[in-house]
Amino acid sequence: MTQSLSSSQINHLRRQLELEREDITHRTKENDHHGLEESMRDSTGELSNIDNHPADVATDLYYREMDISLLEHDALQLERVETSLARIANGTYGRCSICDQAISYERLEAVPATGFCKDHSPRQVVSNDRPVEEELLMPPFGRTSLDERDDQNGFDGEDTWQTLERWGTSNSPAMAEGNNIESYNEMAIEADEEIEGCVEPLESFLAADIEGNPIGIIRNRHYQTYMEKGEGVNSLEDDPLM
Repeated sequence: MTQSLSSSQINHLRRQLELEREDITHRTKENDHHGLEESMRDSTGELSNIDNHPADVATDLYYREMDISLLEHDALQLERVETSLARIANGTYGRCSICDQAISYERLEAVPATGFCKDHSPRQVVSNDRPVEEELLMPPFGRTSLDERDDQNGFDGEDTWQTLERWGTSNSPAMAEGNNIESYNEMAIEADEEIEGCVEPLESFLAADIEGNPIGIIRNRHYQTYMEKGEGVNSLEDDPLM
């Protein structure tokens, strides 16, 4: 690509860059650098955040972080504009910083502050890198899930969530993971389980004292179901301790 820019094109692009510089500078000044010139306490008008609800404090912090990101974006764009104006002054504007080939006028008109041709523009490839936290969060409930282990049947993260979930969540059937959820009762994780909150069925009818010593069997419906399935034959009723 050997295209060179004409004087009128250079003047047009210079004016575009100058207008963008004026806009960024004016906008940043008018909004007091996105409100970051005063402390977070002063911006909320509070003498102290101690009595505020944690959710309110989190909201204020979120907007504070957003303002910082906007200010950083403006600063970066302003730096690119200043660099482009300097390159116009020294006669190197309009050439790619990587391959030194001429950048098309159409691209410069769309992005006057660019210093790269289309082929060498940064961040063209979406990274496949995943957050390291996913190594701990997968499978569902992460390291606290014991369902995938044949040598474990303890009370795990999933059981903890099922116990808490019985008291209600902010989810609705419309937000449920399944496609055919018609009621709130069907939304719980493994909602079709017969025993809620128990790792093994027999935990719902075997009784023990405060020290964990067995004291008998509570012959409830879970016990009857357990026996009807044949799981308890020669394992409970014949136990002399029972």
